[in-house]
Amino acid sequence: MPLSIERTVPQNLSARIQNAIPRYPDLADLFHDIAAYIAETTTLLHLQPNPQQQQDEPKSKKRKLSPSIPDHDAADSITDLSFSIPQRKKLKLEFSRNRQEGALRATNPTTTSTEFSLQWQEIEYCVCVPVPEKAQPQYNYCIFPRDEEHGEQILFTVPGGKMKPEAITCDDVVDPEESYKDVVTRMLNKRLKNPVLEPDEKEFVSQVAQAHRKGEKAVHVKAFRGSKDGFLFLLPLGILHGFKKPLSFFPFHAIHSISYTSILQRTFNLNISVFPTSSSSSAPTSSPSEPKEYEFSMVDQADFSGIDAYVRRHGLQDASMAEQRRAKRLNINGVGKVKGDGEDGEGGAGDDEEGELAKAAREVEEMDDEDEEEDENFDPGSEGESEGSGESSEEDEGDGQGNGGGDIVGEELGSEAEDVSEYND
Repeated sequence: MPLSIERTVPQNLSARIQNAIPRYPDLADLFHDIAAYIAETTTLLHLQPNPQQQQDEPKSKKRKLSPSIPDHDAADSITDLSFSIPQRKKLKLEFSRNRQEGALRATNPTTTSTEFSLQWQEIEYCVCVPVPEKAQPQYNYCIFPRDEEHGEQILFTVPGGKMKPEAITCDDVVDPEESYKDVVTRMLNKRLKNPVLEPDEKEFVSQVAQAHRKGEKAVHVKAFRGSKDGFLFLLPLGILHGFKKPLSFFPFHAIHSISYTSILQRTFNLNISVFPTSSSSSAPTSSPSEPKEYEFSMVDQADFSGIDAYVRRHGLQDASMAEQRRAKRLNINGVGKVKGDGEDGEGGAGDDEEGELAKAAREVEEMDDEDEEEDENFDPGSEGESEGSGESSEEDEGDGQGNGGGDIVGEELGSEAEDVSEYND
């Protein structure tokens, strides 16, 4: 009796086949082929995962690999992670162990199919930052490909607590005290060409208190990009803005300049000018003199000193004193101020010592003081000839200049002041 038939069919059926073969010798090959087909089909069914069996077995049991998957593509995995980009759902994260041909994959836990992936060699940066404004600690991992042609950005979130043993499948030994963040960062650093980038309190700490976790230092600042709210993270190698799609990461070498505009009493705008990239073309698309600017608005004034110190410490060019920005930054017609800045470049040393944003804030305060003086000197009478106007001028100026308020109006309004004078006459 052939061995394949004995092992493939039940004992009573194999006995019947054994009796039939001598009587019908021409059907012997057919019986063997049927037995071989049943054996092959049964083997494939056993190799495929059984959903019910997976629910009954402990989740920590390592999944079996199909023979169709090469051994070099074996992967460590963590289940039940929340993804926001490019899809918003809970998926299983797989870390292929092959650094040359492997990838970071997000798979559907129900169908086991890959939703999206990014090859290790195509990942340029990976940033891990705490999720702001959460009562319980969480961490966002932001994955940036080399360019759009090689994949999409990936954003997923891990809890701040200890790793659940049943959630991970890994060849490495996982310490029970390790957190999700510790394990995920270690797995990524083993495979990425650039290690995971994280905030450093020595680089920047916000002065704005956190309402959700009081007493804990924040390493971010709130900032809008257009109508989308988000957060800026000042990191050791660049600046991150998230977490609406698309994410933005500006490494130091790509930053042309950083400037400040629209400085108000409580907020200001941060402008990051970045050298253009030519990811979709081998030829340069533009020269370094034509950077692209990203404006982040409504940044809290409490953090301006820390941000300015960060900019100067890393040698990033501060262009907020450029002539084309002054009118918008001071929110006034600053013709007289521009003239003063251009005298023999004497303001350069002062800028380095004081910081551009601090200097701009001081100038705004000075202009506010001048506006208050104008309000005090204002007289609805004709051309300041009344007795009250003269007394007010002497008390405010105290320098024998007489009608000083009129000079300020003339300087600020120019030819418009002459039109007003003619109208009064």
